[in-house]
This record gives sequence, C-alpha cells and structure tokens, in this order.
Amino acid sequence: MGSLTANDLKTRGVAAIEETLAGQPEAVISVRGKDKYVVMDVAQYHYLRECELEAALAQTHADIAAGRFVVESAADHVKRVSRPAPAPRKVAAKKRKA
Repeated sequence: MGSLTANDLKTRGVAAIEETLAGQPEAVISVRGKDKYVVMDVAQYHYLRECELEAALAQTHADIAAGRFVVESAADHVKRVSRPAPAPRKVAAKKRKA
C-alpha cells in the first residue's frame, strides 16, 4: 500500500493521490507521521462494499441454517427491539478476612 503525507496532498492535491494510487488499489495518508486516512479509487470502494454485503448475506444464510431467527409480526418486532436494554447486574463485593 502506497503512502502519502498530508503535506504532499496539500501542496500537490489530487495529482499526488493519482500518482500514489498508480498500480495499487489503496494509499495511506499520514498526518504528522501517523497513518490517519486511506484513499482509494471509487471502483475499489465499490468492490469492498460488495464484499461486505456478500459477507453479511453469508452470515444471514448461516443464521437461518442454524435456526438463529425469530418469526414475528412487524408490531411485535418493533416492541421487541424498542425495549430498553436490561441494566447491568451489580456484583456484590467480597468481604476480606482480617
């Protein structure tokens, strides 16, 4: 993965990004010596999004195959997901022997 400094980006603009991306799908932009951002061609972005969606679909199929789903009406679903999360349980402190 190529690397580009924020200063290069500031002084050379998009040309610096295009040069850094030549022949590679992604480039890191470093700010004050630390990697901070990643830039990529929009085609690479769309490819990564498609991979994320395929992974989510595969997980959904696995959940269905394993029986990890609920059949309910839309109203029941809204009730179930709108319930406040249960409060965390308090753990009693153990008494120390003197």
